[in-house]
Amino acid sequence: MEADMSMEEVLHGIQKLKNELGVLNKKKVKKSHPDLMKNALYYFPDWQTAIDRSLL
Repeated sequence: MEADMSMEEVLHGIQKLKNELGVLNKKKVKKSHPDLMKNALYYFPDWQTAIDRSLL
């Protein structure tokens, strides 16, 4: 599997979703933004780690 987005793009995408949706439920994001989820899991071991990292 290869990443289509840079780590910065992933983090920015997560921040944008957080601002728009408020909640970053893994199932909802996987369904509505599969590319973001795929790339986040390329760079981070799990979705929660990606969220935590984006909020720093």
